[in-house]
Amino acid sequence: MSESSKETFGEVRARLDEIVSEVRSKDVSLEKSLDLYEEAIRLGNRCAELIDKPDYTAAEIAEANEVVEAGQEEGPEITI
Repeated sequence: MSESSKETFGEVRARLDEIVSEVRSKDVSLEKSLDLYEEAIRLGNRCAELIDKPDYTAAEIAEANEVVEAGQEEGPEITI
């Protein structure tokens, strides 16, 4: 699934919506439906990974912590 590793949550969700529409179509064979089901499972797992993974780099976390420590902005510290 390396080709999807750079996809955004929105892109993955859009593909899941396409799969739902396609499977609901009465013109899809059982074999194709099963293939789409397997793809949907992989995409669902990818969505979970994207939700669980923070988008912050170590430098961004350090910068945010410096701002909080300096008292310029209220909020919890961000940790890795």
